[in-house]
Amino acid sequence: MLTINVAVLLAVIVVLRLRRRTQARSRSDEKMTVVIVLALGVLLAPTPVGQGILDIVGQLASGVTQASR
Repeated sequence: MLTINVAVLLAVIVVLRLRRRTQARSRSDEKMTVVIVLALGVLLAPTPVGQGILDIVGQLASGVTQASR
C-alpha cells in the first residue's frame, strides 16, 4: 500500500503553483495558493521539522534584534 504524506503533497503543489508566471495568475488563484501555504504551515508546525524551522527563525530574529542595538 502506498501512502502519501499530505505535507509533502502540499509542498509539491505549492512549488508547482509558484513556478507559474505572475502575469498568468488570477486573484482567486493567488488566494488559493495562500490557503494551501497556510494549510502546509499548520501541518508542519507540530512536527520536528516545523519546530526546527521555528528555532532557526527565532535565532535569526534574536540575532537581528541584538545587531540593531
